[in-house]
Amino acid sequence: MTFGATEGPGERDGHGEPDGRDGRGGDGHGAHGRPPTGREKWEAFKQSPYFPAVVLVFILAAAAGLFAGSYTYAMANPTPHRIPAAVVEGPRTPYATAFVKGMEKALDASLELHRYPDGAAARAALEEQKVFVILRSEGEGVLMQVASASGASVAQLLGETGVKVADTIGVRLTVKDVKPLGEGDPRGLALFYISLAAVIIGFVGAIQLSVHARALNPLERILFTVGYALLGGFAIAAVVDWGLGALDLPFAQSWLILAFTMFTSGMVFTMFNTLMGRWAMIPTWGVMVLLGNPSSGGAVSWPLLPSLLGHVGRWLPPGASVNAQHTAVYYQGHQYVFPYLVLAAWALVSCTVFWVWRHRHPGGRDRVPEHAAAAA
Repeated sequence: MTFGATEGPGERDGHGEPDGRDGRGGDGHGAHGRPPTGREKWEAFKQSPYFPAVVLVFILAAAAGLFAGSYTYAMANPTPHRIPAAVVEGPRTPYATAFVKGMEKALDASLELHRYPDGAAARAALEEQKVFVILRSEGEGVLMQVASASGASVAQLLGETGVKVADTIGVRLTVKDVKPLGEGDPRGLALFYISLAAVIIGFVGAIQLSVHARALNPLERILFTVGYALLGGFAIAAVVDWGLGALDLPFAQSWLILAFTMFTSGMVFTMFNTLMGRWAMIPTWGVMVLLGNPSSGGAVSWPLLPSLLGHVGRWLPPGASVNAQHTAVYYQGHQYVFPYLVLAAWALVSCTVFWVWRHRHPGGRDRVPEHAAAAA
């Protein structure tokens, strides 16, 4: 006789014979005595670690294709859709009129002409980024004033097209870059790269907080997001300006724009993490990387982007960051509040959603586990 033990279900009875009962008191042919059904197998698979791993395999494959496709669609073959151009009124010679018509034809009528009474008014429009080029008569030829700072790709396209048109119709053309880029950034890509760094590190930082500092409470999570945004923005600006000398930044303003961008990006992920849990990376990647960065106008100016992207990009954090940084560096004194409002709106909405539904966020120390609450 064995003390302290009892016969369990499905074991033998006092005569050494099976007792005929399964684990649920059945007749030996219940759930434990038959092969699992397809539905049971599916439920078991969903509870296993293999389910999210398989889903991630397909998500990453799709993300790779979409990532390549979005950047190729936006940047591989930039085509002019609408280029605002200033035309200075005054004595208009036949060759000047022929040149403007030739430019419109060569660019497939994508020049949007704005007429100004004199060169000063046209230059003011260029400084305010209302136009990308100024066309005017000059002696026996035509003067084309471009602004590489408004978009190196647009200035290059206008210059090359202008030379071909002038050669075709026999007009002397003078091209002047009245707003050149800095010597350390001849292609105008540095602002795009620093904004891209702020966007990506912004949401990667939020991901790392959710993994390695999961116990942070909502207010603490927001404050630490502010902290790494301020330090990260400072690091980006210091490396690009002081370390590499690629840009001559208005340091405090550029630093705060980068920090604002990084904070907004981090809170966007935190918002989606609150709403969608472990799948938050999908909408974050879609908004910030697949759609936001190609349409930001940093690598390819918005007149050369597909028209829908050119309009949508200004309303997304990457585009707002590039626009704010671009104006701060090259057009000081002509600031626009719109890009800052875009960043503020995304940050405010993200913080509000996170705070209102903070009980759904997977982190925090003050949360009571559901099974504990039920037991209480």
